[in-house]
Amino acid sequence: MRILIIGTGGTIASAMTERGYKAQLSIDEILDIAGIKAGSGEIIESLDLLSVDSTLMQPEDWITIGKAVFEAFGEYDGIVITHGTDTLAYTSSALSFIVRNPPIPVVLTGSMLPITEPGSDAPRNLRTAVTFARSGMPGIYVAFMDKIMLGTRVSKVNSLGLNAFQSINYPDVAYVKGEKLVVRQSPELPGGEPSFYPKLNPNVADIRLTPGLSPEAFLALVKAVNGVLIEGYGAGGIPYRGRNLLSAVSGLSKEKPVLMTTQAVYGGVDLTRYEVGRRALEAGVIPTADMTKEAALTKLMWALGHTKNVEKIREIIGKNVAGEISEIRPRAF
Repeated sequence: MRILIIGTGGTIASAMTERGYKAQLSIDEILDIAGIKAGSGEIIESLDLLSVDSTLMQPEDWITIGKAVFEAFGEYDGIVITHGTDTLAYTSSALSFIVRNPPIPVVLTGSMLPITEPGSDAPRNLRTAVTFARSGMPGIYVAFMDKIMLGTRVSKVNSLGLNAFQSINYPDVAYVKGEKLVVRQSPELPGGEPSFYPKLNPNVADIRLTPGLSPEAFLALVKAVNGVLIEGYGAGGIPYRGRNLLSAVSGLSKEKPVLMTTQAVYGGVDLTRYEVGRRALEAGVIPTADMTKEAALTKLMWALGHTKNVEKIREIIGKNVAGEISEIRPRAF
């Protein structure tokens, strides 16, 4: 068995400098400090691809990582990617759209404490990621605090705590207990041959609805972008009382895709549930079902990389590409 570990920087690769922690350790140094070694009959190889704080990660870097992953499929049985935590969920989602139908496990991980610090969670997360990379379960995943989560379902929910990531609207795929891997949910992902779709259009805006947001301010914010993701309230809807934001959205949606997610962590949007949601649908808003905001935003970038036709983008957003949408969503009344 051959495992490839790709380094991209982040806290896991950081050491203290005069200006604070900075990514500067190689993968071999990280593995040595963590005590990660190849098992019997196994080869672990390393690739230092990037060395950046994940705050600095750009969509072009997702393509660089995706290309390295895709090109490694024929040579390795599993891939681990070390990454900073701040934008890890965006990268795992973006890779799930860029690299379709991976034939092997591709596992992103990182740490909340630098591996150079006492009590770092880096060794624990690396062991979890490597253990799952040996599983042979195809797909793109995130490993953190003994959990394995589907890459399109992950959000960072804690800025400082070690249990920083959760799987949103989807069960954890597996967990690691000691040396044992326990699979809880085998994802039913769309099938097909492995493929690489590196086209992205990152010129999008993510706008969080707030009481009092004016149509004029909204239109000024979205003037220069090719697509918009609105983080709405609850199950979704656009305000029209007092300040008629709905009218502005209605005009914009004819020219550019306007997607809606929710500010709530769980549940997703259902624009058929309330009158305000149905008005949003009539105004041309594209619902994102129970996608995470990270998956919705990166999927919009990916869709815009292929077409600017609003109706074609509506079709792409509504289709389950990499496990980002639940096929059956229970409704509670």
